Amino acid sequence: MTMPATGKPIHGEGSVRQDRMRVATAIAVLVAFAAVYTIAGVGTNMSALDMTFGRGMHAGEGMGAMALGVPGGWGGAKFALVFLMWWLMMIAMMLPSAAPTILLYTALLRHLPDTAERRVRSGAFMAGYLAAWALFSLWATAAQWWFEAASLISPAKMAFTEGIAAQLLLIAVGAYQFHPLKVRCLAQCRTPSDLIARQYRPGISGAAQAGFRHGAFCLGCCTALMALLFVGGIMNLFWIFGLAALVALEKSAPCGRFIGRAVGAGLCGLGIAGLGLLAVS
Repeated sequence: MTMPATGKPIHGEGSVRQDRMRVATAIAVLVAFAAVYTIAGVGTNMSALDMTFGRGMHAGEGMGAMALGVPGGWGGAKFALVFLMWWLMMIAMMLPSAAPTILLYTALLRHLPDTAERRVRSGAFMAGYLAAWALFSLWATAAQWWFEAASLISPAKMAFTEGIAAQLLLIAVGAYQFHPLKVRCLAQCRTPSDLIARQYRPGISGAAQAGFRHGAFCLGCCTALMALLFVGGIMNLFWIFGLAALVALEKSAPCGRFIGRAVGAGLCGLGIAGLGLLAVS
């Protein structure tokens, strides 16, 4: 990576380690907050644990509908609440797998003078990444509203009520695992140093732009997988942890590409089998 000459010496490993530790701590605190918010189900009157294990569901549809609104009957406050739920859930799921890239970017700023600018630029890079996932969360919130208005998902269970829609989504997501766009975006996520080297720009705005571009590739890699939450339940902890683990494996495991394609084949198989069962039932 070619960095601009500053006329000042590159700082030592000790300074770099301190910067990385500060950034790692900030990431850990943010992920912990987002995870607690998601599990607690703030604003929905039903925690993710309740959603996952079906507690209170028999009382249930009524409480969920009262908490989340009747299908299509969203106001501005409800939309904002659901958007915040999606965004913090994405932060809890995606930021851990992005942490190595953020820490790499932090280390590459060692050419800067030993001032707060390095920490600010690292924060701007992370903010740019999270802004990309905010755009996804906006789309997911709009999709949830539309699905509820069309009575395709339950406001209480926050999952598809229509079997055909769920099976078709499984097939679509499985097929996307083999799509050239997925392959390209996954490659960028697996080798972020190349992206950072090409997209390096000076200043805080340059750091935010680089973070947003990395987030955009991450969206191309993972958006389809996140759509599976509409199948398993938006606040179902098994699906949340499972998808987060799959994303981490795809990005970092030596056989990550193979894992992603194996999952894609499995999703297609499940979807086709599900459609078959629906046809004969």
